[in-house]
Amino acid sequence: MGMSVTISSAAAEDAEQIFKLQYLAFQSEAELYGNYRIQPLTQSFDSLKEELASDTVLVARLGDEVVGAVRGRTDENGTGSITKLCVHPRLQGHGLGARLLRAMEESLAGTAKAARFRLHTGRKSESNLRMYRKAGYVAVGGRTASDGIELVILEKEAKDAADYAVSA
Repeated sequence: MGMSVTISSAAAEDAEQIFKLQYLAFQSEAELYGNYRIQPLTQSFDSLKEELASDTVLVARLGDEVVGAVRGRTDENGTGSITKLCVHPRLQGHGLGARLLRAMEESLAGTAKAARFRLHTGRKSESNLRMYRKAGYVAVGGRTASDGIELVILEKEAKDAADYAVSA
């Protein structure tokens, strides 16, 4: 019987593994858009460490290996922003991204009192859009990122989070 993946809060010593995972996991997005200057690939290690210190950061572990990560924070208006959700390529397509998303929603709604959740993904990122829609997110707008990628902005009310957690 294999090991199971566990989700927990990230620690400062996870920074290097998260940094490497992020770089590996976002290669497929960069390839999809023909743009290797997307923010997750150009983020500095120091910037990631700052996010670890200030934001809610969750990791998925398989043994001692970080195989997934997600970051979030709640603003003064009660909007929980969820960013840089990534899963190791060998584990993609098995529901781990959805588990990380639900765990972040629960964390932001619980400790940070988020009333709604907001995230974004590239317009061409069909698998991401499918996962977010299945989790109850709806498109509320779009924008062009500084790297030129057309983004879809999606939101859902925090009260809806529990409804989808049971069905996923």
